[in-house]
Amino acid sequence: MVAFDSAAILGRLAALRAADAPTHGGRVLSYVYDSGLAEVDELAAQAMRLVQPVNGLDPTTFTSVAVMEREVLGFARELLHGADDVVGSVTSGGTESCLLAVKTARDVWRAAGGTGRARMVAPVTVHAAFQKAAHYFDVDLELVSVHPETGVVDADAIVGRLGADVALVVVSAPGYPLAALDPVEAVAAACADAGIALHVDACIGGWILPFWRNADGTPLPLWDFRVPGVTSISADLHKFGYAPKGASVLLQRGRDRQRMQYFATTGWPGYPVVNPTMLGSKSAGALAASWAIVQALGARGFAELAESCRRATRALADIIGDIDGLRIVGDPVGPLLAVATDESVPPERRVDPHHWADRAGRRGWHLQLQPGLVQPDGTRLPHTTHLTITPVTEERVDELEAALRASADEVRGVPAVDPSAILGALPPGLADGPLDAETAWGVLQAIGLAGASDDASGATLPDELAPFLALIGALPRPLTERLLIELLARIVEPTES
Repeated sequence: MVAFDSAAILGRLAALRAADAPTHGGRVLSYVYDSGLAEVDELAAQAMRLVQPVNGLDPTTFTSVAVMEREVLGFARELLHGADDVVGSVTSGGTESCLLAVKTARDVWRAAGGTGRARMVAPVTVHAAFQKAAHYFDVDLELVSVHPETGVVDADAIVGRLGADVALVVVSAPGYPLAALDPVEAVAAACADAGIALHVDACIGGWILPFWRNADGTPLPLWDFRVPGVTSISADLHKFGYAPKGASVLLQRGRDRQRMQYFATTGWPGYPVVNPTMLGSKSAGALAASWAIVQALGARGFAELAESCRRATRALADIIGDIDGLRIVGDPVGPLLAVATDESVPPERRVDPHHWADRAGRRGWHLQLQPGLVQPDGTRLPHTTHLTITPVTEERVDELEAALRASADEVRGVPAVDPSAILGALPPGLADGPLDAETAWGVLQAIGLAGASDDASGATLPDELAPFLALIGALPRPLTERLLIELLARIVEPTES
């Protein structure tokens, strides 16, 4: 038996974790979803430990997997007002749920006689997972511009793109970048009339919007399976279901449709392969944690946590609305806020949201910077800072308010970063063709996102991200994406010994 020092191994892991952004306490307003309930976290951890050796590949061998998945899906179906014909799968996260929704729609479209390349229509604010799905499954994604001031898409603009080659339309509840609830009912009615599938991406909203109300207390417009034309819905358990990463549900209306999601083969000499999701062998840990949390909280517990999020979101929206030089984009739905510069005030009073986020970061608050985007119709969405509000935020509103106001005061009147100086340091001709790894690495070094040329320690991010985000917005998109690939790849490459 190989001897090892558990304490030393875990001690090093603890030291590595200490360098991470904090996952509890509400200081990271993206990526993590903290219920604030330590007992729920501990329950999830114990559930994961109980199924640690289980392979979720085969629920006929590990029957606990079938029971847990069935019960989680049943709860989700009731939450989203699905009838008995709504069935689904627990997936590894929102991206897999979205991929499977697109794969299913493409295959249903082909089975119904669709030929050539299928088309998918969605607002430009739809999650990037659908761009990945279009890339993976050879589907044309047609993005529809949204109102640049509100982030809301015009239903008629989507309906006008429908045609026989459209396999799927996607709308969001809400969209992540700008927190707009897309016009689900109007789009669904048109899709139903045309016989086109409609997917509602509720990855971030699916476990909290059922308990949400507008600021004036009125109900939200319908967006779930109560809308007849809705074909499928994705909803992430590891967001406002408060489960560990990664767990999501994909619910589909109709058993025959949902069966098209599966992959099955007996065409090899091994065991029959039948997979409802992209993965084969998979951990049952996130499923078990999700199941345990659903058992513990139930609808009443999720409703209470949602109400905490709603109160904190309204408080933060009022605070930010009172900060001279900033504005909330649109009329956000759910526990999300996108913050932009208020260009209605004179330049000396304006606050750049990226400078603002960087200064908040110095105070220990992690806000998410989002670049601007030129839409297909030529209008530009502003660069923004994104905040995701969780139940623990309510306890920290006063402290967060002080940091947000102080950060704004420090950068008020400072213009957005002009990337021209950085662009001038780049070699000419970069956008003319593909970059190899070494050339891309050299560019990263030139713009300060890597060590010196003889430094083997890998890529690094700057202390302030505003210049980096400005560069993303200024460079041609293919070049930016290639450089980001190189940056992320270098971070995890083994270093020289």
